[in-house]
Amino acid sequence: MRNRIGLSPLTNRQSNADGTASQDDLHWLAMRAEGGFGMVMTCGTFVNEEGRGFAGQLGASHDRHIEGLSKLAGAIGAGGALAILQLQHAGRRSPSDLIGGLPVAPVPGGESGVRVLSSGEVERTIDAYVAAARRAEAAGFDGVEIHSAHGYLACEFLSLENNREDGWGGSFDDRRRFLDTIIEGVRAATAQNFQVGVRLSPERHNLDTGEALVLAETLMQSGDIDFLDMSLWDSFSSPADPRYSDTPLIDLFGALPKGECRLGVAGKIESSTDVRNCLERGADFVLLGRGGILHHDWPRKLELDGQFTTRSLPVSCNYLRSEGLGQAFIDYLQGFPGMIEE
Repeated sequence: MRNRIGLSPLTNRQSNADGTASQDDLHWLAMRAEGGFGMVMTCGTFVNEEGRGFAGQLGASHDRHIEGLSKLAGAIGAGGALAILQLQHAGRRSPSDLIGGLPVAPVPGGESGVRVLSSGEVERTIDAYVAAARRAEAAGFDGVEIHSAHGYLACEFLSLENNREDGWGGSFDDRRRFLDTIIEGVRAATAQNFQVGVRLSPERHNLDTGEALVLAETLMQSGDIDFLDMSLWDSFSSPADPRYSDTPLIDLFGALPKGECRLGVAGKIESSTDVRNCLERGADFVLLGRGGILHHDWPRKLELDGQFTTRSLPVSCNYLRSEGLGQAFIDYLQGFPGMIEE
């Protein structure tokens, strides 16, 4: 990476209906690369059809997606940034009307209308992640990030609710087996210099913060991943878990031994001061969400102004268009109160 600032993987709903990359995808991501981001990551990209999470989602489930993905990777690389494709299966969060059936999950949980994956389907889903990573490599991406946060499928396997008895749930070792096996498969199927990253949540989603710390440390120390992306929601807040509530999340995860792995953090990082605080407290790089939406050239602005801060909300639709967002992305952001001017 040419600097310590990456673009977070952001839902934007602006890909074509079949999951192929659109011109809006290309424009949005290329602008961020040209704007100075060291790493540019795509939105969560579905690994199979039943794992779609939203309409207008980017796909890597079929070879037909490779051509568009190649254009994205080429544009990001031409802009000087590392190109990373985030791999996602939405699990129980997949809309039934979008996937044409019940969403799948490791266990029923407290909801009806969810179909539990069989042992064979778990293995085939892992194969889908690995195949999607191969397509990312064939398309010219520098690496992939396995989305195991925010309550999506890989995160559901980590959940304390996962009480499966077939080796894919129950104990912590068996609940993390789904993620570990994906990592192992992607590593075996791609070149040595192909980057493999993981996104984790530290809490919420029926996760145990103590387990999240163990998982983060062992993944970073394993030598199997190149970077860990901790989605902290608010990097400087303290965990809800009373065992850790006296220590901010950034300090908990920043203090972990990392081996050769690099630690990225995301969550309400809005200013040059926030970036410095994260780096001083153990992070190797930061990932920007709102800042990346509002400023395609956030890193360049930081170079020019050492006290730079993300502009305040709300902003106009025309402003977002000038920053490279397509209409579908703008329509999606309309659902976030206070984001866009009335």
